[in-house]
Amino acid sequence: MKYIIILILNLFFIHASYSQTHELGIFMGGSNFIGDVGSTRFISPKKLAIGGVYKWNRSPRYAWRISGIITKLEMIDSDSKDNSRNQRGYETVKTIGEISAGIEFNFFEFDLHKAGLHQTPYLYTGISAATFKDVYINNQNQLKERVKPAIGIPIILGYKLKLNHSFIVGAEIGARYLFTDNLDDSDIFKEATDSDPQIDMRFGDLNNNDWYVFTGITLTYTFGRQPCYCD
Repeated sequence: MKYIIILILNLFFIHASYSQTHELGIFMGGSNFIGDVGSTRFISPKKLAIGGVYKWNRSPRYAWRISGIITKLEMIDSDSKDNSRNQRGYETVKTIGEISAGIEFNFFEFDLHKAGLHQTPYLYTGISAATFKDVYINNQNQLKERVKPAIGIPIILGYKLKLNHSFIVGAEIGARYLFTDNLDDSDIFKEATDSDPQIDMRFGDLNNNDWYVFTGITLTYTFGRQPCYCD
């Protein structure tokens, strides 16, 4: 068994030694929410979103990517063209922090070590973890807040351009599907107990979970020695 482990480790380090092209940079743009509160427009950046991004280019066609972004999501019914939402008049603002990891696919080969102009559309997906203040009902039937994590799936479409040997600029639109429907406080519910009645403050479409969108640009600095994309 130990020989198998040693072999796997050797293969990993040998392969990693040939793949030393890295990118480190920033993301800056705007955010908007898609759910049961506020505007129903898919792309409508309202609040500043800022963060960092790291990429490990494993080949000219794909890269492993990690990012962290923080923003405020503004959910205001008066921004909607839906009359029922305008009449309801609910609004809330949530600060949300996200960490995402996954794989970025280039539509065309994007070799950072070749001279000349290089550009390509790209698609990114993976898994994300977001934290925000969740509203709930405690045992005293009071509305309270707590920091709650939520898992999501990011789907990002972008376009990037190599400015020179060291810098790459990109523009992207990324939607995040969350496995929760309470980012906008529309799914507040407490089951009945022997001493307390059932409390149900839910509204909206209870069958659809929440989304949020980041729209912005990335600027990354490349470093590391030229890789050999060999199998």
